[in-house]
Amino acid sequence: MTMRVVTAPAEPPQGASHVAPSFTRMDTSVLGRWWWTVDRPMLGAVALLIAAGVFLILAAGPPAAGRIGAQTYHFVQRQFLFVPVAGVLVIAVSLLPVLWVRRIAVLLFALFMVLLLGTLFVSSDIKGASRWIAIGPFALQPSEFVKPTFAVVTAWMFASARTQDRFPGNLIAMLLMAVVGALLVAQPDFGMTMVVACVWGTQFFLAGLSLVWVVLLAAVGMIGAVIAYFALPHVQSRVDRFLDPASGDQYQIRQSMKAFMEGGLFGRGPGEGRVKEFLPDAHTDFIFAVAGEEFGLFLCLTIVALFAFLIIRSAIRLRREQNLFVLIAAGGLLTQLGLQALINMASSLSLIPTKGMTLPFISYGGSSLLSTAVAMGMVLALTRRRAHGERT
Repeated sequence: MTMRVVTAPAEPPQGASHVAPSFTRMDTSVLGRWWWTVDRPMLGAVALLIAAGVFLILAAGPPAAGRIGAQTYHFVQRQFLFVPVAGVLVIAVSLLPVLWVRRIAVLLFALFMVLLLGTLFVSSDIKGASRWIAIGPFALQPSEFVKPTFAVVTAWMFASARTQDRFPGNLIAMLLMAVVGALLVAQPDFGMTMVVACVWGTQFFLAGLSLVWVVLLAAVGMIGAVIAYFALPHVQSRVDRFLDPASGDQYQIRQSMKAFMEGGLFGRGPGEGRVKEFLPDAHTDFIFAVAGEEFGLFLCLTIVALFAFLIIRSAIRLRREQNLFVLIAAGGLLTQLGLQALINMASSLSLIPTKGMTLPFISYGGSSLLSTAVAMGMVLALTRRRAHGERT
């Protein structure tokens, strides 16, 4: 007669049943493959920029609400509704394969082009511009979403012109640029037009345009700038005030520069800034000045470094990329991100004429935050490590 010893299964350590399983390299699930192919340092940089935006909106939002007679945390609460959505969008879009990045971009581009056209007829005029469509208590700015989707669609056209015989991709890209530019000028939004044109020009260059086209496009840009200066009083006023500060009102710039001087190296401390109480657009166009006053040069340089890191890191990820569409699309999206951040920060520092443009991920504005999240999600998707031969 033999005895069988039955051993009870070992109990898991206390609390182990509540620990979520970690991703391993053998995990073939969608999230598992995404985790090991996406650039996690870039994902972390995006999270830090969003976090910086949260802190700065907390600082700049209440004074801005007080100036319009709204509830103290009016802008803070509205922005906080979009922050988690932006986080989800970054991850969700970065999960897409290259083929679906292109498909989604085409669909969204068509949708927001219709809405962009609609702003000319149903938009309410705000500060002399018709850029927003009211959706309940919120206002949607279609041009913000046209920017990233336009970059992907034109990248497809430029790449197809090089890889498919007799495909008129360059001509289609030119026509799209003309239509988008015309709609943006009609609003009017010359800053957005300039950014879109620069992105388009960068993509055309990456697609291998000849030197003749470089000279021609540069000439067209210069002629357009001269026409805008002489034909549009507000453009002329901004340029004149930049070149000669005594020629007009420089209130916002003076307050912005004062904020940087008050902040010094380490800032006055969270919530201790005073210039933001007198700076009308402190929560939007001049939020970089709020960062300078409350957190000093340290945070300002950190923000600059994070944007630089995203662009340089993406370029490193793309250095061995063989897919022309991926190169052109990612190049356009990164140009858009870097140029918009540069314009906002340079305007706050009086290095260029002022231009109403948000600081990506940081300034107040749901349309700006969500469209930037879509753009960065696309960059993360395009720069993921892909197996050789993966369908794109």
